[in-house]
This record gives sequence, C-alpha cells and structure tokens, in this order.
Amino acid sequence: MSDLPPVAMAVIVDGGRLLLIRRGTPEDDLVWALPGGAIEPGEKAEDAAVRETLEETGLAVEPANLLGERVHPDTGRLITYVACSVLEGAAHAASPREVSAVAWATPDEIPQYVPRGLFPPVQAYLDGSLRQ
Repeated sequence: MSDLPPVAMAVIVDGGRLLLIRRGTPEDDLVWALPGGAIEPGEKAEDAAVRETLEETGLAVEPANLLGERVHPDTGRLITYVACSVLEGAAHAASPREVSAVAWATPDEIPQYVPRGLFPPVQAYLDGSLRQ
C-alpha cells in the first residue's frame, strides 16, 4: 500500500448523470475521475468527500452512504467511495490547479471518460441510480 494519505471520492448523480472531473495533473493514465482528494488527519471519509467536491467543483453536496473502499490498482492508495446528493450550486472547475474541466456523463458516456470501468460497488450503485 502507498505511503500517501487515504482518499475519499464523491459519487454524485444528478438528473440521471454522473459528475466527473478532468484532473489538472493526471495521475498515471487517470485523466477523468470522481471529485475527491486526501482525507485529512481526524477527518471522516464522508466529510472529505463533501469538502473536496466543494473545493474542486463549487458544488455543495451531502453524504448519503458509503459505497465501499479499495486499494486502487494503479496508485496503491486506499480510496473510500461516498455517494453524495447535490444540495446547491452548479459544477464548474473551481480549482484550476487541480481541475481543468467537469462533465456530467450519462450512463452511455461513462466508458468514454473511464475506459477501464468503475469500481464494481460504484458501478452497482450507478446501475440503480441512473436507471430512467
């Protein structure tokens, strides 16, 4: 496992679409990702997901439930996935150093952004949330 701090990722569905961010600096070949970032000492994963989403996209969200965690196969970082609901705001690249663009992807578009697929518990959540 990596020496890097654990990460919380926000899984945000709104209007049948998933929010993705384009990283300002890709991590390996990971260009598009869920909003998220390092969990600070003493911080809960849910709180980190909310904080990072606001910092990166300007979108205010609230945590709904934990979807699971894993050690990422490419980065070796421990990642916790948190389903979040939109409270207010419009998503945009709020931190240009970290985020170069945002996208709301429909279920059919997600593979274009995440060609290797999503973590299975996240995909299972999306399969339930994105059904029209």
